[in-house]
Amino acid sequence: MLTIFVGLLSLEGTLSSSVDGLTAKTAKAAVSNFIPVVGKVLGDSIDTVLGCASILKNAVGIVGVVIIIGICVMPILKLAALTIIYHLGAALCQPIADEKIVKLLEQMGGTFKVLLAITCSVAVMLMIGITLVIKISNSGLMYR
Repeated sequence: MLTIFVGLLSLEGTLSSSVDGLTAKTAKAAVSNFIPVVGKVLGDSIDTVLGCASILKNAVGIVGVVIIIGICVMPILKLAALTIIYHLGAALCQPIADEKIVKLLEQMGGTFKVLLAITCSVAVMLMIGITLVIKISNSGLMYR
């Protein structure tokens, strides 16, 4: 269900950005042709403003990816450390402790390993989502 939703949003974003690109190109051509003296300058300034908006949007997207990486690094490092600690604790307790305690420590380490995989997967999906949004919104600028 989520895949269908993401696909529909991607299609909508692609179509709307194409329409936006065509609208921008039409507005630029209209301004350039219908205003006698300064039409060309205004048309070029519209093109410049669109280019600057694209650069700003890309910069915000890149900052978003960097922020996601910054937010996810500490939990990933903590979960990796807990996984290693529990597995190391199970290895150190094995000669002196009961087998049930060793299995418990190993299972706790395995649980943290699963949490680590989930956290990494969510971070990657967030980054892919942001880059898709950047890509979808950039496709309208190819019509300028």
